[in-house]
Amino acid sequence: MSVDLTVERQTASTGKLLFLLLGILLAGANMRAAIASVGPLTGFIREDFGLSNGAMGWMTTIPLIGFALLSPFAPSIARRFGIERTLIASLLVMTIGIAVRVMSSVPMLFIGTAAVGVAIAICNVLLPSIVKKNFANRVGMMTGLYSMTMTIFASIAASVSVPLAQGAGWGWRNALLVWAGMSLVGFMAWLPMARFGKVGAKSVVSAAPGQQSNVWKSGLAWKITFFMGFQSFNFYVCVAWLPDILISKGWSSESAGYMLSLMQLSGIPFNFLIPTIAERMKDQKLVAVGGATVSLIGYAGLFTNSTATLTASIVLIGMGQGVCISLALMFIAMRAKNATQAASLSGMVQSMGYTLAALGPICLGILHDAVGSWTWPIAALMCSAGTMIFSGYGSGRNRHVE
Repeated sequence: MSVDLTVERQTASTGKLLFLLLGILLAGANMRAAIASVGPLTGFIREDFGLSNGAMGWMTTIPLIGFALLSPFAPSIARRFGIERTLIASLLVMTIGIAVRVMSSVPMLFIGTAAVGVAIAICNVLLPSIVKKNFANRVGMMTGLYSMTMTIFASIAASVSVPLAQGAGWGWRNALLVWAGMSLVGFMAWLPMARFGKVGAKSVVSAAPGQQSNVWKSGLAWKITFFMGFQSFNFYVCVAWLPDILISKGWSSESAGYMLSLMQLSGIPFNFLIPTIAERMKDQKLVAVGGATVSLIGYAGLFTNSTATLTASIVLIGMGQGVCISLALMFIAMRAKNATQAASLSGMVQSMGYTLAALGPICLGILHDAVGSWTWPIAALMCSAGTMIFSGYGSGRNRHVE
């Protein structure tokens, strides 16, 4: 009888882990697609509503503001309602937000976008806690899996948006509505997890406390924040405006969307390779500087009109972003002395980093409107990459936050 009970418990545990694995991958698939799908369709949305480039920049900026404002509060929400239930609610909010975003109303366009940002902010914070709680011996593999899924689906979203809107004749609204279906699938997959109650909540509780004053006064913490922040600044500027930059050079909307997809695909191998290699090194200074430098060279290539050079530059941008985002996430764990300090550092880096990132699309959109070309916005991307070289060098030194 005891053997039967043991087998039954093992079967239940295996079933739970399989559900969690599926849920984690589906949540990862939804964490960037709803944003990445907008960039290639910017021209269609702008023309339909008669908006300026500065106004369209808010389409990418609003979710980032949600990331910055909500990240510190996600653990408290999860403590109260349970981590799985909170994630389920966030996927439902994402589905509703995408549906609201495609209504024939400018206010609804931005309200829906804000709802998407709120949902993704919660997913950003809670997924690592779920992985740590339920896959303690496979944290690296699981983080790599959902990071890869996140990047792949962001790439797919960028590449199919224009073909669906223009080629298939669906229009930009239905092309964006596809991703409401994806988030609804994620919501349905997570529903069985609700019966596990507050499984994983302890990991969130342990992440909430901490002497944040120590972190906020640390020069190293600020270097990591700037490294993460300017990496996100550059990534979301590219998501919002890279298609328009290419279109201004004579590319079609469809081709520009494919290039945005290529940029994201180029970073996927580095999401896996860099953490594995860098953690074995004495320090990560050269890796951080190298990743930022590769990005800088890629941005410089955007000044040209050569198809081959632009394509190579976009690949370099993707490679640099893949290196830098992996390092930024790794620095949070490596430079903290313990789990509590890591949670405080993560809250600071995500909150301040995404605040900085939120400025990118809107400011560079306004800058483009003011000067009438993409020359100065591209120069701003190069300056941002240059800042990453210095902050990455400091972040890569083998020491801990004091």
